[in-house]
Amino acid sequence: MIEARGLSKYYGPFVAVENISFVIPQGQVVAFLGPNGAGKTTMMRMLTGYLAPSAGSGAIAGHDVLGDRIAASRHLGYLPENGPIYPDMTPLELLRFFGEARELPAERLKTRIEDVIDLCALELVVEKPIGKLSRGYRQRVGMAQALLHDPAVLIMDEPTAGLDPNQIRQFRENIQRLGRTKTLLISTHILHEAEAVADRVLLVNNGRLLFDGPVDELAEGGSLERPFYRLTGGGAAPGDGGEDHASGGEPAQEAAEAEADAGAEKEEATG
Repeated sequence: MIEARGLSKYYGPFVAVENISFVIPQGQVVAFLGPNGAGKTTMMRMLTGYLAPSAGSGAIAGHDVLGDRIAASRHLGYLPENGPIYPDMTPLELLRFFGEARELPAERLKTRIEDVIDLCALELVVEKPIGKLSRGYRQRVGMAQALLHDPAVLIMDEPTAGLDPNQIRQFRENIQRLGRTKTLLISTHILHEAEAVADRVLLVNNGRLLFDGPVDELAEGGSLERPFYRLTGGGAAPGDGGEDHASGGEPAQEAAEAEADAGAEKEEATG
């Protein structure tokens, strides 16, 4: 289960995220949807314990992500937007490193590495430096790392970035399978992504939660496009065949999220 309790983040007078609360139970796939710069990455960082909130709290499987971070991390798999941060490692080395850091027994670690390499289709690149892989492959390595310890909760920030259409289809199939038993929160600005994989939508803009409910409840005519543009102030939706990427976030919000990303990556790299 994922819980957000009045989470807020301020950068001086600027409000990046304001008083967002929700609960996601086991076995539910939720799309965290909003334009670029809406506050999605800031929320992801707070929910995973990489960024301290200005107010409120978050919990993973009942464990506070700051006050009980080690216990929370045992139940959490996290795929950040930028993927793995150790470019000199190979995927195999990275998985061994994270598995040992999580104190997985040797035999279980061996089995889990084999499982996630197969699931994420990494067989052809396991011995190549991550920094030399395509963005699509780096995303798959990040996914493998997030799944390695078989967590009950998965939080993924723009997980299909850089993937080709075949890889996206495979990702969606994996999400549908994982969603039967795990809790998944997937940040995206791609409307069709939310429609394809999610049971529920959290729609945010300018750091505020605008909608929380089933996909079908928000959609009009089976599509999220028109309600999305209406609620986020994007004007009329594009015509048929138009762009399905949600864009137009505030520049100040994007700068704040970039600052959050940089700080979180530094913390993650240094432990």
